[in-house]
Amino acid sequence: MSNYGAIPNLIYSDANAAVSFLKKAFGFKEHGVYKDDNGNIFHAQLILGKALVMVNPFNPDTAFGKMLNLPKNLDGYNTQTPYFIIEHVDEHYQKAKANGAQIVMDIKDEDYGGRGYSCKDPEGNIWSFGSYNPFESK
Repeated sequence: MSNYGAIPNLIYSDANAAVSFLKKAFGFKEHGVYKDDNGNIFHAQLILGKALVMVNPFNPDTAFGKMLNLPKNLDGYNTQTPYFIIEHVDEHYQKAKANGAQIVMDIKDEDYGGRGYSCKDPEGNIWSFGSYNPFESK
């Protein structure tokens, strides 16, 4: 079996709105989006470059869901923040900001190399984007 790496899995109270935002603000493309009979997303896979993220609705009634929570229920705190390597950081930053991402760490050149920024989506999940690539830095 091939090792494809890690795939972040984020939960949202409104997965439909989240997928729409992630596509518009961050440039994600649909890899697979699965909806129930009412048109509500119950699982989505989105791609940005060579990276993939999964999006699911928050469901505290399941065994797995009982271990999770949303930032809005945790006073805005996050326990994980996905980082995506991108090429055109300044353009990405401007697009995210123009489409409603809340910038929490402004764009800057990093001491360890690369350039990046961090922002929150409308449900409070923190995302980081930058040109620093640890796979190529050694």
